Amino acid sequence: MARYLARSGTILGPAPPQQFAGGFGNLNYLIELDGKPAVLRRPPNGPLPPGANDMAREYRILSSLWRAYPLAPRGLLYCAEPGVLGAPFQIIEYRPGIVIRDTLPPGLAGRAEVGAALSRQLVESLAMLHAVDPAQIGLGALGRPAGFLGRTVEGWVTRGTVVADLTNPRVFAETVAWLRCRVPEDAKPSLLHSDFKLDNMIHEPKTLSPVAVIDWDMGTRGDPLWDLAVLLSYWAEPGDPACMHRLRQMPTAQPGFLSRREVIDLYQRLSGRAVGDFTLYRVLSVFRSAIVFLQLFDRYRGDPGRNAGCAGFDTLGRELLDYSFEIACGRAE
Repeated sequence: MARYLARSGTILGPAPPQQFAGGFGNLNYLIELDGKPAVLRRPPNGPLPPGANDMAREYRILSSLWRAYPLAPRGLLYCAEPGVLGAPFQIIEYRPGIVIRDTLPPGLAGRAEVGAALSRQLVESLAMLHAVDPAQIGLGALGRPAGFLGRTVEGWVTRGTVVADLTNPRVFAETVAWLRCRVPEDAKPSLLHSDFKLDNMIHEPKTLSPVAVIDWDMGTRGDPLWDLAVLLSYWAEPGDPACMHRLRQMPTAQPGFLSRREVIDLYQRLSGRAVGDFTLYRVLSVFRSAIVFLQLFDRYRGDPGRNAGCAGFDTLGRELLDYSFEIACGRAE
């Protein structure tokens, strides 16, 4: 990489890259570029799901979005040559701060005002993204918004079919049939993050104000309610089934966090968009979560030594698939 960067007069610092912890997806490293910290980002090793871990797409977004959305770190460099690091990679702006995952930092847990503030920041940041005009920053041709939700349904059905041996065949088939019959007409498209959640946001350690939104490799243009649905697919509430709590994605079941219904209401007020019947979005987003965890288990059974952390994800994926079916049947929310 140092030799590659030197072609353009960029100097890679002498310190070895330090890998950031967390996540099952892209690999991120803190490096020094021309004397300043930066982030090297590349896909994981092995075969990748279609459309995921797209460094070129992410760089296209981050090299433009920072102009209109202050929480987007700036894309600095993209390399399409797999011979340099074994896969395409990019370098993006480094923004220091803390990442909150399934638990709050010491001293903040149990404080209702913290949960309320984080809830509002997430919804405000999402609504602010959806207010960006893609055409004004050169992203007016990003993605294919026409037929977006129909393709999203079929994309996740295709991924699910690959791991269908891990599912209850009846539940899988009936959920797919339910989804296919209820795809709504296209909404006015917005820029989408496609995996908007708490651990894809960096916060200032003392004030907890948002510093950056990261992981844009699935960014596109499409129905903004899909972004909201994906966020809520991680949003566990105290009365949810055990599988939602075993997701361990966000600490939203703790005191002070808004309920999913309150998040929808706040998003409507901030964005000015009517949400209407959200059931299709809700079922599809939970179905998506189920397939993601089944894919991760499939990676584990193909290489147990390298993917030991995914050993129990077959059970979690099946339970989430059951939950999506219960939502479709009106027996859960």
